[in-house]
Amino acid sequence: MRIDIGVAKINKYATSESGDTLEVVERAQGGLSIVLADGQRSGRGAKRISNMVVRKVIALLAEGVRDGAAARAASDYLYAHRQGTVQSTLNILSIDLESNTLVITRNNPAPLIMGRAGQLQLLDEPSQPVGLSRNTRPVIREAPLEVGLCLVAYTDGLVHAGDRLGQRLDPMAEADGLLAAGASAQALADALLARALELDQGRPVDDISVVSLRVLAHEPRDGIRRMTLSLPVS
Repeated sequence: MRIDIGVAKINKYATSESGDTLEVVERAQGGLSIVLADGQRSGRGAKRISNMVVRKVIALLAEGVRDGAAARAASDYLYAHRQGTVQSTLNILSIDLESNTLVITRNNPAPLIMGRAGQLQLLDEPSQPVGLSRNTRPVIREAPLEVGLCLVAYTDGLVHAGDRLGQRLDPMAEADGLLAAGASAQALADALLARALELDQGRPVDDISVVSLRVLAHEPRDGIRRMTLSLPVS
C-alpha cells in the first residue's frame, strides 16, 4: 500500500496570518500523525493558540503517548493557561504502523468524511473543542489500513464557505464526485478549497484548512519513503 496525503490552506481574507496550524510528526512506534488545530477567531492571537495545542500534541506523540491521551493533555494544558476562556478545535489523523490502522481523534464540531469500499460516511458524532474544561474528551475512531480507504478533515472555514451569500458547501457531495473521478489526495484537497473560495467570491470569511488522505495500491520498488511539501512564501 501507499498512503498519499494532501493539504490545502488559506488565511481569512485581509488577515496576514492563519489561525490554523498543521504539523506532521513521526510516531514512536512507526507511522505518521497529522495534527490540525484551529485557534479561536483568526489572526495572530488564534495562531498562538493553535500553535500551543499542536506543539503539545506532537511532543507527546513523538514520545509514544497515545492519541487520545495527547488530545486530553493538550486540552488540559490550554485550559490551565487560559482558565477556560479560549478554545481550539483539534484533529489528529494517525497512520499507526504498529496496529496497521488509521486512528482518527477529533475535538472538533466540524465532521470528517471517511470512505471505505467506495462508500462515504460522515463522522459527525458530537465533539467539543479543547481548552474549555478539564473534562473534555476526544471522539476516537479506528479503521484498518486497506486499499481504498480515504479521509477528509477540515476546519470550520470550509463548513461556513458561502454563508455570506446564503449558500452552503456540501463537502461530502463534492468529495464523492472527486473521488469517483479518481482525484488524488492533493487534488481532492485543492478542489474542496477552490470550491469554498468560489462560494466566498475569493474572499474567505474564515481561515480554511483541508487535509485529505488516500490509501492506494503500491508495488514497492526501492524501499524509499518520500514526502513532498510546497509552501508559498509571497
